[in-house]
Amino acid sequence: MALFQDARLRNSADFKAVYVKGRRFEGRLMTIFILSNGLEQHRLGITASRKMARRAVDRNRAKRLIREAFRLNSAELSALKDKYDWVFNARRPIVEIKLDAVVKELQWMFTQVIHNEPEQHL
Repeated sequence: MALFQDARLRNSADFKAVYVKGRRFEGRLMTIFILSNGLEQHRLGITASRKMARRAVDRNRAKRLIREAFRLNSAELSALKDKYDWVFNARRPIVEIKLDAVVKELQWMFTQVIHNEPEQHL
């Protein structure tokens, strides 16, 4: 799954809505906020603050790692009943970590999301 332009969260209002109304899942390398979006696809937003990494190179690497791990784990998203807006906040240790560790943590976090997904009532 390629992340097309319309599959990304772009404006601050979208990020803010996910932060305020969404659910939060903590990991060692990242924090995930999710909010059901009612659309036909998942949308992704990634933040890497200057507090997390001083150098832009490191912040960009953290975002690339998360984006690629999300793409590699996109098959697991089919287990979800709804489509969500996802906001990933990178944490400091991610800069020194290889992609496979990020993928494993994201798989673990996806299982947390799947098990905590609210039941839909028809």
